[in-house]
Amino acid sequence: MNFQKSIYTLSFAALFFAAGASAQVKNDKKKTDTKETTNQQPVVTTDKTGKTTEKVPGVMTDEIVVERPYKPVLADAAKIRRSPDMNSTRIIKSNQSYRISNRKLDQNSDIKQLQAQPLPARDSAFIYNNYAKAGFGNYSTGLAEVYLNTGADQAMQAGAFFKHLNQEGKLLKQQFSRQDAGIFGKSILDEFTLSGELGYNRYATNFYGIADGATAPFSANPEKQAFSNISLRGELTKNYVANQGSDYGLKADAYLFSDKFNAKENSFALSGFVNKEWKEFNIGLNASADFAKTKDSLSFSNNLLKINPYVKLQGATYKLTLGVNLVQQFGTTSKFNFFPAVTVEIPLVPEYATLFGGFIGDVNRASLRDFANENPYLNRNIEMRNAVDKTHIYGGIKGNGGAGLGYKAMVFYKKVDDMAMFRNDSLHMERFNVIYDDVKVTGIEGEINVKISETFTLGGKLNINNYSLKTQEKAWFMPQVRLTANAKAYITDALTVDAELVMSDQSYGIDYQQAQPSLVRVKGYTDFSAGAEYRIKRFGIFARANNILNTNYQRYLYYPKVGLNVIGGLSYSF
Repeated sequence: MNFQKSIYTLSFAALFFAAGASAQVKNDKKKTDTKETTNQQPVVTTDKTGKTTEKVPGVMTDEIVVERPYKPVLADAAKIRRSPDMNSTRIIKSNQSYRISNRKLDQNSDIKQLQAQPLPARDSAFIYNNYAKAGFGNYSTGLAEVYLNTGADQAMQAGAFFKHLNQEGKLLKQQFSRQDAGIFGKSILDEFTLSGELGYNRYATNFYGIADGATAPFSANPEKQAFSNISLRGELTKNYVANQGSDYGLKADAYLFSDKFNAKENSFALSGFVNKEWKEFNIGLNASADFAKTKDSLSFSNNLLKINPYVKLQGATYKLTLGVNLVQQFGTTSKFNFFPAVTVEIPLVPEYATLFGGFIGDVNRASLRDFANENPYLNRNIEMRNAVDKTHIYGGIKGNGGAGLGYKAMVFYKKVDDMAMFRNDSLHMERFNVIYDDVKVTGIEGEINVKISETFTLGGKLNINNYSLKTQEKAWFMPQVRLTANAKAYITDALTVDAELVMSDQSYGIDYQQAQPSLVRVKGYTDFSAGAEYRIKRFGIFARANNILNTNYQRYLYYPKVGLNVIGGLSYSF
């Protein structure tokens, strides 16, 4: 019985394995048929959902589905089974976060004033506090300069300087010498700024005057002349604070002046101003007190007290200043003067063209120091009179033509009592007296400044004056036309060149060489000068040529200038 059961069991197992072997053979046949029919092209089909199926005809294959990104088409709109609910009132709000600032909101919608753009930071390695310069040239020219400074400090600055220049021409005693020295300081405090300077300058020459065509000067042994001046200046100015309506300043000046012949002049002047600003107008006061005394063979006391109250009105289309000048002269002479002081500005094209004008009057103190600076060949015992501008009317236009062009042009009329002029002395023709006359002056004045680029600037000024005198025949040594111009170019960071031009019209003097004085014409002149400097870090090389046209001209009668003179030298920064 057991034997039969074993036979049945083995028979069943044999049938099971035989069936598995038969199925394996059949599957291999399918694979063989597929390989044999691979030369037939598959058929690719795509249904509406984007599924793609590839089939080879006559071959049993499995289905391959390729999934691609969904690309809706217009026909898909039909799949929308419901329309949006247009009556929905549900509000969707996003979560917001808020931060409250403690800054005050500026509600002023007016255009604010532009602030000056700060200069780019410079390399401190090439900024030096001290400077020395020395040079030599023809006509025995010698030059020396020294500048000392504490450096760039936001609160305190101080320094000192010394300059020397001497020259000797071809004529007998045609010599010039000038020295300038001084110390200065400046302290910037919280509310105001203090500044001061103590200076000394000296100018020496000789009375070498010589007539045209002569071989020797008027004097066989020309006398020497030397002027010395010691000055002291101090100033207090309130620092600028935005949106603060008051301003003030105070200034003090004093000097001691003397010449070779013991003529002396001393002066002390104190001036100041205060200004209060309201919405559209300012109220202010300018005041000054000037005490001076000139002593030669005679003594002349000359004091001035000036008070100038004013009101400034400013609107969108105008600026108007209404005031008066009250001047009291006292000392040797005493006189009170009352003048108007009215100025106006009207923007024609804002920032590009502004019309301006004024009607003012003033008293200008006669000063021996000022006369000597203008003409060093003065005679002794100079008469002193103050010039009174009784009427000064002017008007013109000013503005700019962009960031690199500024201009100003005006016409004016002056009526001046006791205007000072120089005229040769009849006994010492190489010396000049100061004479006075009542003069009416009409003129034109123009000025222009051009900044072509960061490396080139050009400027010029033209004056045309016409004089109508009461007693004198001519306005002595006052040319009617005078032009000055200058230019400067930075060729490279190391090389700088500059030039200057002065053109003056003819003027007139009196010749006393004959029995009868005669009118003599002093020719006009053109003086052109140019210079260059090349710097290599701390060191520099410079050269300058003056009177390049080598013109033998005279500013004052009998005193010709030196011809072409060239000077060159070295400089050092430390």
